[in-house]
Order: sequence, then structure tokens, then C-alpha cells
Amino acid sequence: MWFGELIKLDKDFYQQDAKTVAKALIGKRLITNIGSKKISRIVETEAYLGPHDLACHSAKGLTTRTKVMFGPAAKTYVYLIYGIHTMFNIVTGNSDGQAVLIRAVEPVSLIKANTNGPGKLTKALGIGLEHNDISLLNNTIYLEDAKPVNKIITTSRIGIDYAKEWKDAPLRFYDFDSKFVSKR
Repeated sequence: MWFGELIKLDKDFYQQDAKTVAKALIGKRLITNIGSKKISRIVETEAYLGPHDLACHSAKGLTTRTKVMFGPAAKTYVYLIYGIHTMFNIVTGNSDGQAVLIRAVEPVSLIKANTNGPGKLTKALGIGLEHNDISLLNNTIYLEDAKPVNKIITTSRIGIDYAKEWKDAPLRFYDFDSKFVSKR
């Protein structure tokens, strides 16, 4: 395990496009101070590129739900899917509807539940709808730089068959060496 100096990611990091951020997030540390401080390592992400990406929520335009995606980068975008699972996303880019879904994390500290899927990780970390539209530059939820990952795999995203030509876009990234990835 790497115990070098950990530096909180700054706004410049999040202002990059979603694809760049999604790949760069692999291996970064996700810290949540919700109830207790929990530390995990991001091992799987998906990029959603904005209104032109038919799999992206912002493809439907500016709505009450997607408003945060059209705001500044370094914010959380949390929503409910199937009426039961909370999904945790990170707003990226320049107020242009981009976001990165965090699909899986590897527990580092104080996490005992399964975290190998987007609904499982939010439950384990205590992330709920009340954590939508909060700054990642504060201390409730934030990310820290970490040692680079040896091998990152790129594949198509999961569960977006409705997205026409976007369903096969190579916008999912995962740590080849992690056993916490949701699907290989």
C-alpha cells in the first residue's frame, strides 16, 4: 500500500472533459465524512460527455434533475435509479452537462459492505440524495490524489442499450488488478 503525501484534488482537475477525468480517477482516493470518515479507492468509472451523448442525462436538456450538471465542475450529481439505487457522479467540464459515474470503489478504511457496483458503493459510503449538488472542494465528500494504477482497462459503458450509436463508446474505465470491479 502506498502512503505518500495525499493531496486533495483541485477545481482544475474537475474542469477537464469527462473522459479525461473518468480515466484519471482510477486509483484516486474517495473520502466521505458522512457519519464517520470512510476512505476508499476508485476502481471503476464511466464518462458521460454532455448533451450530444445520448446516454447522458443532460441529453434531455436542462431540467430540475440535470441542473447541477450544467453548473460548475467539482460538484456531486446524485440521483435515484429504479426508485431504489442512489448513483454518485462527479460534475466535470465547464458547465456543459458532463459527469463521471463512480461505478465501484475498493474499501481502504471503515467500510465493511460490498462496494463493487454504483448502488452498493453509495449505500456503503452513506451517500444519499441529500448529497446532490455539494462541492468536492469541501470536506463532506472529496477526492485525493494517489499512486497511479498499473493497468487501466477501457470498455463500453454498462446498461445503456437505449443510447443508439453511443452504447458502444469506449467510456468505461477500470483497474485491471482490482477484485472490486463490478463487471469484467
